[in-house]
Amino acid sequence: MVSYGLVAKAASTVFTGLVGVSAYEVLKKAVGAAPVHRAAVTATEWGLRGTRRAEVAAESARLKVADVVAEARDRIGEEVPAPVGAKAEDDDCC
Repeated sequence: MVSYGLVAKAASTVFTGLVGVSAYEVLKKAVGAAPVHRAAVTATEWGLRGTRRAEVAAESARLKVADVVAEARDRIGEEVPAPVGAKAEDDDCC
């Protein structure tokens, strides 16, 4: 009889331990995933903002260089080509 009581008590303790560990793991996943997800979203947001700022800066630099080149061509008397996509006067298209 002593062994049956000991086995029953051990089984109860093991079951309680398993329930506790399972609850801890579920809580750890629920709480642990949110900060990691938020950090990933924040890092991606910063990356997108940085990329957009770089694109704006590159476009601004391109336009400034195009203005300088156009003015230099004008000073030497060279005809400045029409911008890409602009319709020229001698176009016979519709």
